[in-house]
Amino acid sequence: MDHALPDTLPVPWPDGGAHPPAATVAALERAATVLRGGGLVAVPTETVYGLAALALDEAAVARIFTAKGRPASNPLIVHVADTAMARSLAAAWPDAAERLAAALWPGPVTVVVPRAAAVPDLVTAGGATVALRCPAHPVIRRLIAMVGAPLAAPSANRSLRLSPTTAGHVFESLGARVDLILDGGPCSAGIESTVVDCTAAEPVVLRPGPVAAATLATLLGHPVAAAGDRAGVARSPGQLRRHYAPRTPLEVAADAPRVVRRAIRAGKRVGWLCLTPDAPATRAVAGSTEAVVVPMPAVPQEYGARLYALLHALDRRSLDLIVADAPPAEAAWDAIRDRLTRASSPDETGDADGTAP
Repeated sequence: MDHALPDTLPVPWPDGGAHPPAATVAALERAATVLRGGGLVAVPTETVYGLAALALDEAAVARIFTAKGRPASNPLIVHVADTAMARSLAAAWPDAAERLAAALWPGPVTVVVPRAAAVPDLVTAGGATVALRCPAHPVIRRLIAMVGAPLAAPSANRSLRLSPTTAGHVFESLGARVDLILDGGPCSAGIESTVVDCTAAEPVVLRPGPVAAATLATLLGHPVAAAGDRAGVARSPGQLRRHYAPRTPLEVAADAPRVVRRAIRAGKRVGWLCLTPDAPATRAVAGSTEAVVVPMPAVPQEYGARLYALLHALDRRSLDLIVADAPPAEAAWDAIRDRLTRASSPDETGDADGTAP
């Protein structure tokens, strides 16, 4: 499906107001035309850049899987304009989904509900549920409105690799596999949405994200547990043991200074995502020409906003190893811990590109 390299069109939208610049409107109109023709458009959201196609067009959805090298067993999230569009894709609308959508949409939370018959099997990995989200970013919201239809939009990168938080990341990862890239600047949240399975009597978090479990519990009136590993058909993306991975090997370490020093002694060039930049052990390593020490925010939301962009940058440095300080054990760090754990898991596919099922 390779073709000429895609155009990258800036879509500035100052303050997200009602009236974007004329150039942004023109870019969105072109993107809508590409989508209506069954094409693929990389589009910014508040979480990461998505690779969008018409969600109810199975041939267009199939192009997403081909472009990403994504296994058909990994379902997609469908992006909607509002709750009414979401309901049209659901065979039932649980009370938990209604509460979360009313309080958190538009925003970085995805609800999993029973699917309607109109949703193609390929979108749901053949399962009985569909994952739905109403994004907050004005560009994708306007694009959905222009097309007048829901958009399937997983992260705009090759399967299992680092999610893109800039248009440049998309271009580097997908190149000619995408028809058009809309450049809305860096994504604000920087990690993927929180996913909540609303089909059970007590909803569970399938993937932690920007919306914390404590917020979900307040809205639903009871604690929300993490699902853990489940057998059977996946109900959400982000369930693979290895995911969100840089090409450079990544190790999460409780004693990062020791791990970094050991790697340097072994002749390796190391990048270190460091939560203790002012500690004496860190300062001792920072003077080495074989180490790139990156101070990381101590606030999980700020950490998440920077994580993928920094991993992309370190991946370009021809390093032998990236080390990340183990995140704090607090629940507020669940999403960061999840992404780092999956990114550092062994590649069990034997595929150097990380693109095999």
